[in-house]
Amino acid sequence: MTRRLDINTWNRREHFQFFRSFDEPFFGVTVELDCTKAYSVAKKEGFSFFLYYLHNSLVVANSIEEFKYRIDGDSVLVFDQVHASPTINRENGTFGFAYIDFYDDYMEFQKKAKEEIQRVQSTSDLIPSTSSENVIHYSSLPWLNFTSISHARSFSHQDSCPKISFGKLHLKDGKHIMPMSIHVNHALMDGFQVGQYVERYQELLNR
Repeated sequence: MTRRLDINTWNRREHFQFFRSFDEPFFGVTVELDCTKAYSVAKKEGFSFFLYYLHNSLVVANSIEEFKYRIDGDSVLVFDQVHASPTINRENGTFGFAYIDFYDDYMEFQKKAKEEIQRVQSTSDLIPSTSSENVIHYSSLPWLNFTSISHARSFSHQDSCPKISFGKLHLKDGKHIMPMSIHVNHALMDGFQVGQYVERYQELLNR
């Protein structure tokens, strides 16, 4: 379900009007995540580390209202939930976009996610048959310990979905560290919300 945000009473109304006219309204940051505890939990429980950190990311995104905002013409839609549209790598070096529903329960999420991953890896399709605007665009670059990243974008297509990318898990000072970049539409949120996301995400990974 969705509702329309009352822009006239929104405390970011002027920010929305200002940034939505930009040719490139997205801004992004890259941070390092301490995944030591999360990696240990995933290995102990036999979980896919990728699906474990992806689910935690969605838990946090769904806890921050601005991550559920999407621009619709001159208005802003607020979705009840956001889901995942990640890139899934194939053995032949290509990838496909997947659509994975969010479930609070990790085991249910993992079950559905594995089914979707299998579907993507067994076809040559690029775009999933099911998707919508209430997704976060995820990508994983497990080969690269990146310190910044940019994204291919079509400026003729209105896009307000957050874009989150994960890099190579590596050891640093005895800890498992992974880079993560977050790109969001500045018409919908600011650095404050991105900071909230990073802080809450690290807290979940530390459990």
